[in-house]
Amino acid sequence: MTRGQKFARVALWACITLVGMLLVGLIAGIVYYNSVETPNPNADFQTANTTLYYRDGESLLGTLAVQNRVPLAFADMPQSMVDAVVATEDRTFWTNSGISVPGIVRAGLNVVRGRSVQSGSTLTQQYVKTLYLTRDQTMQRKVKEMALSVKMTRNYPKREILEGYLNTVYFGRGAYGLQSAAKAYFAIDAAELTVPQAAVLAAVLRGPALYDPSDEDNVERLRERYNYVLRSMVETGALTQAEANRYLDNLPEFPEIKRSDRYGGPTGFLMHMVQDELKTVAGLTEAQIAGGGLTVITTFDKAMQKAAVSSAQKFTKQAAATRKKDASQLHAAIASVQVGTGEVLALYGGPNFVDSSRNWATTARPTGSTFKAFAFVAGLRSGAGLKTTLAGNSIKVGNQTIHNAGRAQYGRVSLLTATQRSINTAFIDLVQQTPDGPNQVIQAAVDAGARQNKTWEAVPYIPLGKAEVSPLDMATAYATFANEGTAVATHVVMEVIDARGAIIYTANPAQSQTINSRICRDLTYALQSVVDSGTGYAARTLGYPTAGKTGTDGRAQGGTDAAWFVGYTKQISTAVMYVAGSSGTANLDPYAPSGYSSFSGGGFPAQTWADYMKAAMKGLPKLNFSPPAYMNGGRPVETPTDEPTEDPTEEPTETPTEEPTETPTPTATPTPLPPVSLPPTETPTTTPT
Repeated sequence: MTRGQKFARVALWACITLVGMLLVGLIAGIVYYNSVETPNPNADFQTANTTLYYRDGESLLGTLAVQNRVPLAFADMPQSMVDAVVATEDRTFWTNSGISVPGIVRAGLNVVRGRSVQSGSTLTQQYVKTLYLTRDQTMQRKVKEMALSVKMTRNYPKREILEGYLNTVYFGRGAYGLQSAAKAYFAIDAAELTVPQAAVLAAVLRGPALYDPSDEDNVERLRERYNYVLRSMVETGALTQAEANRYLDNLPEFPEIKRSDRYGGPTGFLMHMVQDELKTVAGLTEAQIAGGGLTVITTFDKAMQKAAVSSAQKFTKQAAATRKKDASQLHAAIASVQVGTGEVLALYGGPNFVDSSRNWATTARPTGSTFKAFAFVAGLRSGAGLKTTLAGNSIKVGNQTIHNAGRAQYGRVSLLTATQRSINTAFIDLVQQTPDGPNQVIQAAVDAGARQNKTWEAVPYIPLGKAEVSPLDMATAYATFANEGTAVATHVVMEVIDARGAIIYTANPAQSQTINSRICRDLTYALQSVVDSGTGYAARTLGYPTAGKTGTDGRAQGGTDAAWFVGYTKQISTAVMYVAGSSGTANLDPYAPSGYSSFSGGGFPAQTWADYMKAAMKGLPKLNFSPPAYMNGGRPVETPTDEPTEDPTEEPTETPTEEPTETPTPTATPTPLPPVSLPPTETPTTTPT
């Protein structure tokens, strides 16, 4: 037999084998197809409540809305919405068999190549998947979905399928279906939707939490998706290019719409955070979350949450009443995290989620001197120690002169004293002595658990806290210090149980040793001195071993942007922030205590922190921090100047000072704590500076 004959025989058998496999697959597919029953649309989907509980698993936090739906007939749906959804989600909808063969092939190739999976789902497949809340990410589930989609296409007219889809799909804001979505976003009936409004609703279908314009961080993302919808409508012939050009980049107006009372009060912020985490971390769909009959055990502690609300609202009213100001324009935020687990125990983001969905506890604002802790870490990483001497007098940065609060001059001071008294110039000196100092400070902040943003400028005065961080991230970062350098991702969901009683998700937060434990021990030692006899003296009333840092971000033109106290015990890390104005950028000083010209971190923020933490720590044992490690030979040896001197000869700088000169005296007599064990040569002050 010649080589050509052998090749022909092999090819023949290969063809026969391939045809045989195709026939077997076809027969199996036909058998499977015939065995799948056509689903009963909305049979279970409309009756599945999702219930959220506090961490005890018994106390009710809230219930997510069962589908808010007002069904519409296809004839009552605006053509612009039909065109927008088909152009964006499934251009072959009117002609396909319920599945997209090119989409399936593309998804399969991506899997083989190790790329991200693209489902290739048609509108019909999405409808089937939404109706039955299928959770299993398996090939079997996908095959069943495709079989049901083909069968649905054979048994129902396309108009009915699209009608069912648009009456079922989740648009966000608790709205299921087109009519509810039109009301939720634009306060109109679906029949009145304009082309831009329809394009917005088609855009948010991709992920309502990511594209809802009520969150200002979503607006640009929505605009890009909105433009994509309009261009897709041009490509399918639903719009002319001239029509699209009138709408591109011009989002329609979004009226103020009162949200459901289900999210009313401070707990609305917690519920919203839980929903986001169920989607982004647990991997559940929005349809499952809002209507899948789930039981969700959160990390929130009911008693601590009550205390956070009480403390924040009490001191907000007190600060506003001092000078008869509008309390609604003063915003307190509290974020409290369990050390070692990353569980968010309590969070106060505002008085009422329905009135304003901005969560102040997750909103990044200037951190003031609380950012100095990261400079401390960066300095010790490069060889500094508690005894390192630094410039306590005014200091040059380029052609600028940076002053301390009140233009005070301290002479040469140790890093320990600089931390205790929050001396600006000493920390700038520390950064300048640290190789690549500004970037090392940023790295230390990221390692601790703070999320970097565009406000983090790599400049020598970065410790003064123009860098913006949210209270939740600051509580997370300081929890890393309390945990001796092991960072644990914060989370608000502990466990999810489905309608059948099966556990489908259990939190497993990432954790790693990101900072040397000995550095954290020295930092904690220094931060204890802040509370014991420094700028955080008001927090000493807690009665537990406490470490913390005040922060007050001043303005070059005068005034205060933000005031903080971030502190921790061995068990709990809590951040408190105060800001003013609708966007949190107004001057805080009009709310300063009577007799003081500025609003500082050592005043209301520290008092709020202590008030909340008394309730949070109730019943917990008093645990001491580990002793200092004295990294890099860091046992202090020099005696700092006891009192700062004035320097009237210096000209004011454009760079704002951090800590104001007036720190309100604590309103209560502090319960004495065992004093921080300072070396005998280090003489602390007993009056907050």
